[in-house]
Amino acid sequence: MSSSLASTIDHTLLKPESTSGQVEALCREAAEYEFASVCIHPSHVAAAAAILAETPVKVCTVIGFPHGAALSAVKAYETKEAVRLGASEVDMVINIGSLKSGREDEVRSDIESVVQAASDQALVKVIIETVLLSDEEKEAACRAAVQAGADFVKTSTGFAGGGATLEDVKLMKRVVGNQAKVKASGGVKDQQTALAMIEAGAERIGTSSGAAIVSGESGTSSY
Repeated sequence: MSSSLASTIDHTLLKPESTSGQVEALCREAAEYEFASVCIHPSHVAAAAAILAETPVKVCTVIGFPHGAALSAVKAYETKEAVRLGASEVDMVINIGSLKSGREDEVRSDIESVVQAASDQALVKVIIETVLLSDEEKEAACRAAVQAGADFVKTSTGFAGGGATLEDVKLMKRVVGNQAKVKASGGVKDQQTALAMIEAGAERIGTSSGAAIVSGESGTSSY
């Protein structure tokens, strides 16, 4: 089970103070456990891609992180550069203010800008930041992501005071169906929780506690 569980994990290090040495250690650990990817800031993509070049571990980075309020053109540029540097997955944050203002068309267009910039060279995961949304807004965000052609919807950045819940994963899976996948992130730090998220419909887990999860221990990170 640990092998199949490991293949769902995006091994994550997104603290602003993350050092090059910490990113290298993250990559080495991801390769050892054969996690799905490492998820790191764009400034670390090139180094991570070099370390993981001979492994099956993908390089994932974040776009418009953590607030999602950057201009769509900036998100698109950041995506193109990340792909050029070696990222094959990008996790973008939606424009939360636009969503909460009822401007779903703007949210969809913002996501489309990243999907088009990824240009089939990278999976696009859309972070909707569930802790800040009503259920109706969560549903609207998921619809926008599907309409924009995203590959995943993702619960959280881990930086807004809340993380993944089983209820949110179930809601998101219900809305996207088979048109997209669900990634649960934020607060998943032990095997029992990870397995519960997968049972609820998640196909990826974003966490910095990957080693603890696959070994059946408890992690300490909130992400």
